[in-house]
Amino acid sequence: MLDPQQADAIPGDLSPALRDEVAHTTAQALVRRGRAQPDPDVVARLVALVEHEGLDVVAGLWADSQPDTLPGALWRLYVLREWVRRDPVTIADRYRAGVAAAPVHGVVAGVADTPGPEDVRAVADAVLSGVYAGDLAVALERAAAFCQVLATGAAFDADHLDLVDPRGALRTTRGAASLVRTAEELTHAAALWRADRLE
Repeated sequence: MLDPQQADAIPGDLSPALRDEVAHTTAQALVRRGRAQPDPDVVARLVALVEHEGLDVVAGLWADSQPDTLPGALWRLYVLREWVRRDPVTIADRYRAGVAAAPVHGVVAGVADTPGPEDVRAVADAVLSGVYAGDLAVALERAAAFCQVLATGAAFDADHLDLVDPRGALRTTRGAASLVRTAEELTHAAALWRADRLE
């Protein structure tokens, strides 16, 4: 057992203010670096940040950030890309199911008409590339539209699961609601970026 002096000597977690400062500083540095000279190799490394550093490291930097901040928006984009990278078959299936009911969002997202796993992976990469080598607001709007289509597809999946797997249907419905919320957050972040207020 530790005595009270030893326990006090153990460094604690970062203060919320310092954590927020680190999140903003790292997000701004990455975006600034990527946008300063959109070198394809640098952009590719930034897009693959989670693969190189690990999701836990990126989460430690940005996961607690508010959605209307640059680190919060980046966190959502990286999580979306990681989800697509890990389960492209489900994502492609849900996208195909949802795009007929959400055609406008499908056009904005820019995914192939009948996407397969590689198509959805390519879009996730293209969206993140747009953060560093394109219009960041457009990248955020594309990601929002992608989430809207996926939410629609997930809702259809939940309807199909309702009779055979009610718990799975509930999880899928909650996932769809979460995607809608993420889409709204990304759309708002895009508007803030255009107004020069996404910090």
